[in-house]
Amino acid sequence: MPVSIRDVALRAGVSVGTVSNVLNRPGEVSAESVERVTQAIEDLGYVRNDAARKLRAGVSTTVGFVVLDGQNPFYTDVVRGAEDEATRHGIAILYGNTDEDPAREKVYLDLFQEQQVRGLLIAPYGDITARLQRLRSGGIPAVLVDRFSADGRFSSVSVDSVAGGRLAVEHLIAGGRRRIAFVGGPFDMRQVNDRLAGARAASDNAGVRVGLEVIPTSGMTVEEGVAAGARVLARPRREWPDALFAANDLLALGLLQSLVVDGRAVVPGDIALIGFDDIPFAAAAAVPLSSIRQPSRIIGRTALRVLLEEAADPESVPRQTVFPPELVVRASTAGR
Repeated sequence: MPVSIRDVALRAGVSVGTVSNVLNRPGEVSAESVERVTQAIEDLGYVRNDAARKLRAGVSTTVGFVVLDGQNPFYTDVVRGAEDEATRHGIAILYGNTDEDPAREKVYLDLFQEQQVRGLLIAPYGDITARLQRLRSGGIPAVLVDRFSADGRFSSVSVDSVAGGRLAVEHLIAGGRRRIAFVGGPFDMRQVNDRLAGARAASDNAGVRVGLEVIPTSGMTVEEGVAAGARVLARPRREWPDALFAANDLLALGLLQSLVVDGRAVVPGDIALIGFDDIPFAAAAAVPLSSIRQPSRIIGRTALRVLLEEAADPESVPRQTVFPPELVVRASTAGR
């Protein structure tokens, strides 16, 4: 059984109130009492339950963070950025991975509501505005991460995915690619739609004839990328695209694996390939992968700051923080 403050008081031969004063207001207690209580704490191994104390005072020391895909290093880095900032404020992060599953998302939202977290950071799947409004009404603010709040009801911290999609396809076109395929899905993910919209804008405004097809996937994983690559290679060679733009780096790495293992298509000679996120594995791939970089840790730190500000001032006006994407060129899109 954990050692209680009463145990410390009994061991030190003082009142519970004296122990509390030593812990919270030592200047108001005699030096003798401080010494006796401190020695009792050391003897008994008492650990102060600061989280419980703050919860009783109405201030939680935890924040919930729900991400779309815990296997994606991009989200790992975003969470790390949020944790770095949380540590500065004495806050712990409770983490949940939905794996792009609405049912799992609901489980985590229910759990964090029961825990009465100070606030919620979430990379949502689909539209959960109504649920987040209920949480806010119950005193739990929410900030969207990696997702722009189009209606402005909630604060959000994201990268301009439309601009990122445009950058990727403009780069492919500048490299002489004219038969481009966008690989991604599912399309109820806002990020996928935004990246495709940017790709279409680039192809429509290219000034040269560019074909842009869509190769849908059911998820944003390496396995889905491998399967999409197999579908491309199953076509007659004359029907292969000469460039692939993957909606994230995991898909791009799966595509690259499929192309390299098959051996008929040279990257980038036959098919150029670019991803999105610029995760650490991108630079270390068999053919170093070009990608659209997101400042993942900065996103996490910024989102945590915004959330704490809203928790301190529930009447604050939601704001949208959008970072510009960055094109990172590597061997997978080298010119012909």
